[in-house]
Formats: sequence, structure tokens, C-alpha cells
Amino acid sequence: MSSTPDLELLGADPGPDTLGGADVLVVGVRPGSDGADPVVAGPTSVLGDLAGELPGLVTLLGGSGKAEETTRVPTRGAIGAPLVLAVGLGQEPGDDAAAGETPDLAEQVRRAAGAAARALHGKAAHVVTTLAALDLAAAIEGTLLGDYAFTEYKKTPDTAPTELTRVGLVGDGDDAAVTRAATVARWVAAARDLVNTPPNDLYPDAFARRAQGLAESVGVTVEILDETQLAEGGFGGILGVGGGSSRPPRLVRLSYSPANPRTKVALVGKGITFDTGGISIKPAANMDHMTSDMSGAAGVVAATCLAADLGLDVEVVATVPMAENMPSGTAYRPGDVLAMYGGKTVEVLNTDAEGRLVLGDAIARACEDSPDYLLETSTLTGAQLVALGSRTPGVMGTDAFRDRVAAHAVAAGDGGWAMPLPDELRADLDSRVADLANVTNHRFGGMLVGGIFLREFVADGVPWVHLDIAGPAFNTGGPHGYTPKGGTGVPVRTIAAVLDDVARHG
Repeated sequence: MSSTPDLELLGADPGPDTLGGADVLVVGVRPGSDGADPVVAGPTSVLGDLAGELPGLVTLLGGSGKAEETTRVPTRGAIGAPLVLAVGLGQEPGDDAAAGETPDLAEQVRRAAGAAARALHGKAAHVVTTLAALDLAAAIEGTLLGDYAFTEYKKTPDTAPTELTRVGLVGDGDDAAVTRAATVARWVAAARDLVNTPPNDLYPDAFARRAQGLAESVGVTVEILDETQLAEGGFGGILGVGGGSSRPPRLVRLSYSPANPRTKVALVGKGITFDTGGISIKPAANMDHMTSDMSGAAGVVAATCLAADLGLDVEVVATVPMAENMPSGTAYRPGDVLAMYGGKTVEVLNTDAEGRLVLGDAIARACEDSPDYLLETSTLTGAQLVALGSRTPGVMGTDAFRDRVAAHAVAAGDGGWAMPLPDELRADLDSRVADLANVTNHRFGGMLVGGIFLREFVADGVPWVHLDIAGPAFNTGGPHGYTPKGGTGVPVRTIAAVLDDVARHG
């Protein structure tokens, strides 16, 4: 994982003498009413005599305060920093923020801090931000995640070598709050790194070993099952999907258990390290995006490590299937019947609906641990993007737990929308030769059908959620807010928020 810059609390209302040689002072602004100059949001004392002039200067330089807009304002020696970066927060959040129509204040701050960090990436080593006075944790998360860059495979990085090494935070808080927010951002970045690593270097065994190294660094216990052990254990879904690759599948089990946990949560994440579609092969266009088909697994690994790093009072057992879905003479075929872990049989009608097969095995195994809750996440269906777009995960499962998770997803900034699992769709998964088929014979409700299939493997009485992150886990467009192109780290923050909630309230 990349190093975290030094984070320093400067107080709620410091003067300009506290800038201490900063390269840039980041200030949030909102649009003025009726076309007036933008309005500075948060404390202005750090601006000194520049406070009254800044709104007019932002307007003069073309700024308006709209969300994520950045305007560079030279200070000409008026304060200790040579540059003010005014970043737009957008309009004040209103009553519609709770419904997701307008981001709430925390998400506005995250996005503004991320936009500022992206604008300054490679150009500033020491930044002071007044956004922390609006929401300390959000400002830290947005700054650190916006500054993220994956350059491991670049001989010459796109940006200048300047690294962000120090961030001054204007606002109230304590060192514990700062450390917690930075820890969350660091593990989101770890998930991004895993997703962005190309599949020739992150195949199942390599992924398993990477997960082991991350987990052991924070005291999480690790068990890795190889292909022989998977066969002995009856994991027919994982073996079926992974059988076409020369690089055999793995099942990784991570266990974090504090001294007196309040409750126990099972996490499951889809780890298809590359998905060609198998015999039902995908079109060539954009197949490179399938390096991200292990985003659910990356999120679960990172979230488990984050829970341990934060010392959350909840027992977490993660079950993470890892396989590469390839076409070959040993690949599984449409028409095959797989004997899944736990005894159910599945007729394969489409080998490109492989994620639900490895997850069926993993969910059945996870339920044997008798969890109080089960949360599974996966880049499961293209239908998620059709239904909800590229930034909003679909949340399905047990009604009460589903709604609880969806609320945390929105509050955390990952986004999420509760979706139904209509009973009438179950009959469309009936098979003529097996207990069920892996797809229906139509394209309607595809995201929901994926959830209904997974529900077949959840033990009775276990509150569970399926989080479909097919679009949100991997940004194929341009960067925005604190979200880079490529791996986004969704849904690490959602899972962490859920774990923290159940640790506190059961």
C-alpha cells in the first residue's frame, strides 16, 4: 500500500500564520445567489486580508462554486501559501439529500477534496485544507483517495514526481478521528491496487498470496484451499469455472476475531481474476475491463483487514473464491451439470454467468460458520448497469438487512439502492435436469435473477445481502471527485460501515 502523508490538525479557526510554508491552501466555495460571487464555506480566518477579496477573484478567474470545479487563485504574498485552490461544493444540500438526489454534506466534502487533490496531484507536497472544518473524516478520505494513482507498471509516470507528504487540516477533531479516516482511505486504496493489477500478475494463486500478505499484516488468520483440497471438499462451482484455465482456482478464508465480539458477520466476495466468458465467450470490445471481475473479492479482503486494523468489536469470517474463467479443452460447457458445495446441482446454460457459481459454493460454506449476518458482493451482472447506471450498486437480500446496508452505502459515499427479489422470477431458473439453472431463458430482471440464484445457497434464518457492484467497482470513464479511472474501491467503505454498525448495535 502507498504511504499516507502526515496529517496535522491546525485547529478550528487558525490565522494565516499557521500555513507554515504550505504550497497550497484549499478552500471550499458555493455558488452565490442570483449570480453573485461565490461564497466561501467554512472558516476564513486562515485567509487573513484575502478573505474579503477571494470571492471576487474566483469570479474573475471564471469560477462559480459549482460542484468539483477548481479555480487557482495566486495570493501574491498576501498569505503564507503562494496559491489558493478554490474548489466548488455545489449548492447547500437540502431535504432531498436523504433521498440521494443531492449529495449530503459529507459526500460534497469528499468529492470537493478529491477534485482538489486530483488538480494538485504531482504539483504540491504540502497542502492545507479548510474543507476539514466542514467534515473532518470526509475531507481526509477525499484528499487521500483523490490523490491516488496506480503507476506500478509505468516506466515514466504521467505526473511530476512531487508527492503529497503533508496535509494541514483546519477544523475540530482529535488524532484518533484523523487516524481512523486515514486508515479507511488506505484500505480503499489497497482494494484499488488489487483491482488495477493486470490479470497476468493477479491470477488465483497470486491473488491468494497477496490477500494472505495483507491479512497477516494486521493479524488476520488465513487459510488457502488449492485445487486438490477444493475437489476433496466438493466445491464443484469453483472447480467448474476454474477448470478451463492453466492457473487453477483457490478459496481463501480470512478470520478476524477480537476478544469479545458482539456479533459475527460472514463476508463473501467474487474473485474472478479474469473473465473471458469461457465457452460462451464475450465480445473482444472492452474485454480488458474484465480484469476488474475480482472487485468483490478485493473489497472483502480489504474490508476484513480494515476491520482488524480499526479493532472493530465484530467477528468477521471472509470466504473468497478465486478463479479464472477461460475457454479451453478442459473448460466447462453449456449443458454441464455441476455438483455444488452442500449438495445442490446446477445446469450450466451460459458459462459467462460464472460468478454466481463460485459464489454459490462460497455462500454455502460461509453459512456453515453460523453467522449472524452474511454480506456478499460481486461484479455479478451487466444488468446492474442497465438498471442503475455505473455509480449505483444494487442491494438485494433480506428486507431489513438490505435496507440497513443500502442506507450505509449511501452515507459512506459508495451509493446503493434497495432492490426486490420477486418470487415469480424463481421459476425461470428451473432446470429440466438439475435443481436449478444458472440463467433464465430471457433477459428481463437480470440483476434480480442473479440475487435469486444466490438466495438458493443461503441457509435458512440468516439475514443476508447481495451487493451487485458491476458498474461502480470499475470506472471506465474519466475521473470524478475522489474516484479515479479504473478500480474505485467500492464497496470497502460500505462494508466497513456495516461492520461498525453491527459491532455497536448487533
